[in-house]
Amino acid sequence: MNQYLLSIYQPDGPVPDAEFLEPIMRELNALNEEMQAAGVWVFAAGLHPPETATVLKATGGEVLVTDGPFTEGKEHLGGFTVIEVEDLDAALSWARRLALVLKNLSVEVRPFVS
Repeated sequence: MNQYLLSIYQPDGPVPDAEFLEPIMRELNALNEEMQAAGVWVFAAGLHPPETATVLKATGGEVLVTDGPFTEGKEHLGGFTVIEVEDLDAALSWARRLALVLKNLSVEVRPFVS
């Protein structure tokens, strides 16, 4: 079995209203429960906004610590799911379902190095 990271990217800006998010979160919870029942779900989590990030970079023996995201962009990593499945086709199948639940958000699929 192989593990895959399903990264969820969302646009920068304010969080949508609860009335918009509530049905999406309900569908997301149902999909997570289905993944758990299928034995493929390993871990999932949402992340705080990028402005809560702290970045550390070592250069010449010194470590520079800065507030905020590593890069500026129009979207950011908002959450992720780790799954364990037979192959990329199976990972893509779950990722397709995740993308449908999340409407217009992008889902990136990447395998873990084994």
